[in-house]
Amino acid sequence: MGARDSLPVIVGAVPFGIIFGVLAISAGLSPAATLGMSLLVFAGSAQFVAAGLIGQSSALLIIVFTTLVVNLRHALYAASLGPYLAGKPQRWLLPLGFWLTDETYAVVIKRYIKADQSPFKHWYHLGSSIAMYLNWQICTIVGLVAGTRLQDMESWGLEFALAVTFIGIVVPMLRSVPMLACALAAGSLAVLLRDLPHQSGLMLGSLGGIVFALIIQRLPLKKRKAGINDQEASA
Repeated sequence: MGARDSLPVIVGAVPFGIIFGVLAISAGLSPAATLGMSLLVFAGSAQFVAAGLIGQSSALLIIVFTTLVVNLRHALYAASLGPYLAGKPQRWLLPLGFWLTDETYAVVIKRYIKADQSPFKHWYHLGSSIAMYLNWQICTIVGLVAGTRLQDMESWGLEFALAVTFIGIVVPMLRSVPMLACALAAGSLAVLLRDLPHQSGLMLGSLGGIVFALIIQRLPLKKRKAGINDQEASA
Protein backbone atom coordinates (compact mmCIF):
# COMPACT_ATOMS: atom_id res chain seq x y z
CA MET A 1 0.00 0.00 0.00
CA GLY A 2 2.74 2.46 0.89
CA ALA A 3 4.62 1.72 -2.32
CA ARG A 4 1.44 2.01 -4.39
CA ASP A 5 0.43 5.32 -2.84
CA SER A 6 3.95 6.65 -3.46
CA LEU A 7 3.69 6.23 -7.23
CA PRO A 8 2.78 9.90 -7.89
CA VAL A 9 5.83 11.19 -6.00
CA ILE A 10 8.02 8.49 -7.52
CA VAL A 11 7.05 9.72 -10.98
CA GLY A 12 7.87 13.26 -9.91
CA ALA A 13 11.24 12.19 -8.53
CA VAL A 14 12.31 10.32 -11.67
CA PRO A 15 13.70 13.34 -13.57
CA PHE A 16 15.25 14.65 -10.34
CA GLY A 17 17.22 11.41 -9.87
CA ILE A 18 18.26 11.26 -13.51
CA ILE A 19 19.49 14.84 -13.45
CA PHE A 20 21.57 14.09 -10.35
CA GLY A 21 23.34 11.31 -12.20
CA VAL A 22 24.02 13.66 -15.11
CA LEU A 23 25.26 16.52 -12.90
CA ALA A 24 27.45 14.26 -10.80
CA ILE A 25 29.27 12.98 -13.87
CA SER A 26 29.55 16.54 -15.19
CA ALA A 27 31.05 17.63 -11.85
CA GLY A 28 33.79 15.06 -12.20
CA LEU A 29 32.54 12.29 -9.91
CA SER A 30 33.24 8.75 -11.00
CA PRO A 31 30.31 6.42 -11.70
CA ALA A 32 31.17 4.45 -8.55
CA ALA A 33 31.24 7.59 -6.39
CA THR A 34 27.97 8.83 -7.87
CA LEU A 35 26.17 5.55 -7.27
CA GLY A 36 27.77 5.23 -3.84
CA MET A 37 26.42 8.65 -2.87
CA SER A 38 22.89 7.62 -3.82
CA LEU A 39 23.23 4.33 -1.96
CA LEU A 40 24.74 5.73 1.24
CA VAL A 41 23.51 9.33 1.41
CA PHE A 42 20.08 9.11 -0.25
CA ALA A 43 19.21 12.79 0.05
CA GLY A 44 18.44 14.42 -3.26
CA SER A 45 19.04 18.11 -2.56
CA ALA A 46 22.08 17.38 -0.39
CA GLN A 47 23.54 15.18 -3.12
CA PHE A 48 23.12 17.96 -5.67
CA VAL A 49 24.86 20.44 -3.38
CA ALA A 50 27.64 18.00 -2.47
CA ALA A 51 28.29 17.09 -6.10
CA GLY A 52 28.58 20.75 -7.02
CA LEU A 53 30.96 21.48 -4.16
CA ILE A 54 33.08 18.45 -5.00
CA GLY A 55 33.26 19.68 -8.59
CA GLN A 56 34.57 23.00 -7.23
CA SER A 57 37.20 21.19 -5.13
CA SER A 58 35.71 22.58 -1.91
CA ALA A 59 37.11 21.55 1.46
CA LEU A 60 35.59 18.49 3.12
CA LEU A 61 34.43 20.54 6.12
CA ILE A 62 32.55 22.94 3.84
CA ILE A 63 30.84 20.06 2.05
CA VAL A 64 29.77 18.40 5.32
CA PHE A 65 28.50 21.63 6.88
CA THR A 66 26.59 22.71 3.78
CA THR A 67 24.83 19.40 3.34
CA LEU A 68 23.98 19.43 7.06
CA VAL A 69 22.27 22.81 6.68
CA VAL A 70 20.40 21.65 3.59
CA ASN A 71 19.11 18.58 5.42
CA LEU A 72 18.05 20.32 8.63
CA ARG A 73 14.44 20.20 7.44
CA HIS A 74 14.49 16.46 8.18
CA ALA A 75 14.56 17.34 11.87
CA LEU A 76 11.10 18.83 11.38
CA TYR A 77 9.92 15.67 9.63
CA ALA A 78 11.32 13.49 12.41
CA ALA A 79 9.65 15.59 15.09
CA SER A 80 6.34 15.25 13.28
CA LEU A 81 6.64 11.46 12.88
CA GLY A 82 8.05 10.86 16.36
CA PRO A 83 4.73 10.44 18.19
CA TYR A 84 3.58 7.82 15.68
CA LEU A 85 6.79 5.79 15.92
CA ALA A 86 7.18 6.02 19.68
CA GLY A 87 7.93 2.62 21.20
CA LYS A 88 9.19 1.07 17.96
CA PRO A 89 12.51 -0.83 18.31
CA GLN A 90 15.74 0.40 16.78
CA ARG A 91 15.51 -2.16 13.99
CA TRP A 92 12.57 -0.11 12.72
CA LEU A 93 13.68 3.40 13.65
CA LEU A 94 17.14 3.19 12.05
CA PRO A 95 16.09 2.16 8.52
CA LEU A 96 13.02 4.39 8.51
CA GLY A 97 15.18 7.29 9.66
CA PHE A 98 17.77 6.62 6.95
CA TRP A 99 15.11 6.33 4.24
CA LEU A 100 13.20 9.45 5.32
CA THR A 101 12.77 11.82 2.38
CA ASP A 102 10.50 14.72 1.50
CA GLU A 103 8.44 12.48 -0.75
CA THR A 104 8.03 9.62 1.72
CA TYR A 105 7.10 12.03 4.51
CA ALA A 106 4.43 13.66 2.34
CA VAL A 107 2.88 10.24 1.67
CA VAL A 108 3.12 8.53 5.06
CA ILE A 109 2.06 11.43 7.27
CA LYS A 110 -1.39 11.25 5.66
CA ARG A 111 -1.60 7.59 6.68
CA TYR A 112 -0.39 8.21 10.23
CA ILE A 113 -2.91 10.97 10.94
CA LYS A 114 -5.89 8.85 9.96
CA ALA A 115 -8.11 8.09 12.93
CA ASP A 116 -8.01 4.29 12.62
CA GLN A 117 -5.98 2.38 15.21
CA SER A 118 -4.13 0.07 12.82
CA PRO A 119 -0.90 -1.26 14.40
CA PHE A 120 0.70 -1.74 10.96
CA LYS A 121 1.11 1.83 9.78
CA HIS A 122 4.89 1.50 10.05
CA TRP A 123 4.72 -1.24 7.41
CA TYR A 124 3.00 1.25 5.11
CA HIS A 125 5.87 3.63 5.90
CA LEU A 126 8.40 0.92 5.06
CA GLY A 127 6.75 0.20 1.71
CA SER A 128 6.93 3.84 0.68
CA SER A 129 10.54 4.12 1.85
CA ILE A 130 11.77 1.09 -0.06
CA ALA A 131 9.94 2.11 -3.23
CA MET A 132 11.51 5.58 -3.13
CA TYR A 133 14.97 4.17 -2.41
CA LEU A 134 14.90 1.69 -5.29
CA ASN A 135 13.56 4.34 -7.65
CA TRP A 136 16.37 6.72 -6.71
CA GLN A 137 19.04 4.10 -7.40
CA ILE A 138 17.55 3.22 -10.78
CA CYS A 139 17.27 6.87 -11.77
CA THR A 140 20.85 7.54 -10.70
CA ILE A 141 22.04 4.72 -12.97
CA VAL A 142 19.97 6.09 -15.86
CA GLY A 143 21.49 9.51 -15.24
CA LEU A 144 24.99 8.03 -15.22
CA VAL A 145 24.41 6.49 -18.63
CA ALA A 146 22.71 9.60 -19.99
CA GLY A 147 25.47 11.83 -18.64
CA THR A 148 27.99 10.12 -20.88
CA ARG A 149 25.79 10.37 -24.01
CA LEU A 150 23.69 13.55 -23.75
CA GLN A 151 24.86 17.12 -23.41
CA ASP A 152 23.32 19.88 -21.23
CA MET A 153 20.56 17.61 -19.96
CA GLU A 154 20.57 19.54 -16.67
CA SER A 155 19.22 22.57 -18.57
CA TRP A 156 16.05 20.79 -19.69
CA GLY A 157 14.14 21.86 -16.58
CA LEU A 158 12.84 18.37 -15.80
CA GLU A 159 13.12 18.96 -12.04
CA PHE A 160 9.96 21.10 -12.31
CA ALA A 161 7.96 17.84 -12.24
CA LEU A 162 8.93 17.32 -8.60
CA ALA A 163 7.57 20.71 -7.53
CA VAL A 164 4.27 20.10 -9.32
CA THR A 165 3.95 16.70 -7.66
CA PHE A 166 4.44 18.17 -4.20
CA ILE A 167 1.85 20.87 -4.82
CA GLY A 168 -0.67 18.18 -5.72
CA ILE A 169 0.11 16.28 -2.50
CA VAL A 170 0.19 19.19 -0.06
CA VAL A 171 -2.84 21.22 -1.15
CA PRO A 172 -5.47 18.56 -0.29
CA MET A 173 -3.95 18.30 3.22
CA LEU A 174 -4.67 21.95 4.06
CA ARG A 175 -7.90 21.34 5.95
CA SER A 176 -7.72 23.94 8.72
CA VAL A 177 -6.93 27.63 9.15
CA PRO A 178 -3.59 27.01 10.97
CA MET A 179 -2.47 24.55 8.29
CA LEU A 180 -3.35 26.98 5.52
CA ALA A 181 -1.59 29.80 7.38
CA CYS A 182 1.50 27.62 7.80
CA ALA A 183 1.63 26.78 4.09
CA LEU A 184 1.14 30.38 2.96
CA ALA A 185 3.67 31.80 5.41
CA ALA A 186 6.28 29.12 4.72
CA GLY A 187 5.89 29.44 0.97
CA SER A 188 6.06 33.23 1.03
CA LEU A 189 9.14 33.29 3.25
CA ALA A 190 10.88 30.62 1.18
CA VAL A 191 10.37 32.72 -1.95
CA LEU A 192 11.50 35.94 -0.26
CA LEU A 193 14.59 34.26 1.21
CA ARG A 194 15.46 32.12 -1.81
CA ASP A 195 18.74 33.95 -2.42
CA LEU A 196 20.20 33.04 0.98
CA PRO A 197 23.18 30.66 0.72
CA HIS A 198 22.97 26.88 1.06
CA GLN A 199 19.16 26.86 0.74
CA SER A 200 18.89 28.20 4.28
CA GLY A 201 15.89 30.24 3.16
CA LEU A 202 13.95 26.99 2.86
CA MET A 203 14.65 26.11 6.48
CA LEU A 204 13.85 29.61 7.72
CA GLY A 205 10.63 29.58 5.70
CA SER A 206 9.61 26.28 7.31
CA LEU A 207 10.31 27.58 10.80
CA GLY A 208 8.48 30.82 10.06
CA GLY A 209 5.46 28.90 8.82
CA ILE A 210 5.37 26.80 11.98
CA VAL A 211 5.61 29.86 14.24
CA PHE A 212 2.86 31.66 12.32
CA ALA A 213 0.61 28.58 12.47
CA LEU A 214 1.14 28.30 16.24
CA ILE A 215 0.17 31.94 16.65
CA ILE A 216 -3.00 31.38 14.62
CA GLN A 217 -3.73 28.19 16.57
CA ARG A 218 -3.54 30.04 19.89
CA LEU A 219 -5.96 32.74 18.81
CA PRO A 220 -9.47 32.32 20.22
CA LEU A 221 -11.79 30.68 17.70
CA LYS A 222 -14.02 33.77 17.55
CA LYS A 223 -11.09 35.99 16.57
CA ARG A 224 -10.04 33.52 13.88
CA LYS A 225 -13.55 33.46 12.43
CA ALA A 226 -13.77 37.24 12.63
CA GLY A 227 -10.51 37.55 10.72
CA ILE A 228 -11.78 35.19 8.03
CA ASN A 229 -15.08 37.09 7.76
CA ASP A 230 -13.20 40.39 7.48
CA GLN A 231 -11.10 38.98 4.67
CA GLU A 232 -14.18 37.67 2.84
CA ALA A 233 -15.93 41.05 3.23
CA SER A 234 -12.98 42.94 1.79
CA ALA A 235 -12.58 40.51 -1.12
